[in-house]
Amino acid sequence: MQSNKYYVVWKGYAPGVYDSWEEAEIQVSGYPDAQYRAYKTQEAAVDAFREGYDKEGLIQEVARQMQNISAEGVKIEVKPQQPKPVPYLLDALAVDAACSGNPGPMEYRGVYVRTGQEIFRVGPLEQGTNNIGEFLAIVHGLALQEKQGTALPIYSDSVNAQLWVQQGVCKTKLEETEVNAPIFDMIERAENWLRTHSFRLPIYKWETKQWGEIPADFGRK
Repeated sequence: MQSNKYYVVWKGYAPGVYDSWEEAEIQVSGYPDAQYRAYKTQEAAVDAFREGYDKEGLIQEVARQMQNISAEGVKIEVKPQQPKPVPYLLDALAVDAACSGNPGPMEYRGVYVRTGQEIFRVGPLEQGTNNIGEFLAIVHGLALQEKQGTALPIYSDSVNAQLWVQQGVCKTKLEETEVNAPIFDMIERAENWLRTHSFRLPIYKWETKQWGEIPADFGRK
């Protein structure tokens, strides 16, 4: 029986605690001097992340020196902890959607994480879904940044939307009607943009349980 592991990323594209190696690997692959480690339990991983990589390294250094301890003993210099960094990127674009009902009035927006400034906002549009809004928000963020010449990574709390963008198709089961035709027109244009543009930026999963609501959240929960 395979046991689950939890992965702590202290130094990477988006530091935090991840419950799969696939997610953790994205944060450290290609990152200079990445700092990460696997733990058997979530509690141990969270504690290690809070303590910081320096203390974790110190504990291991103590263990190594204790193995070769002499009669005179070993003097270990403990360095003060550095202030802990914010566990996510500040220079990033966070996107989110809101929908009153399913389907219902749908809207989405993008926010600069560092300042909370709203960069774009669309809607509300009638008879949409939250997943559609999340998909359109990511594509909007990509297209806008290509046009403006910026390159901020994008945070989204929707796994479905991230997969749809990766596949280049909005796999909604919502049926098109006269009322929501404008939304389906936007979907068609978004899919066409993904097919005809190679411009891509890192899209990271916003870890709500660890960091709280995504900065682009509409605050209606």
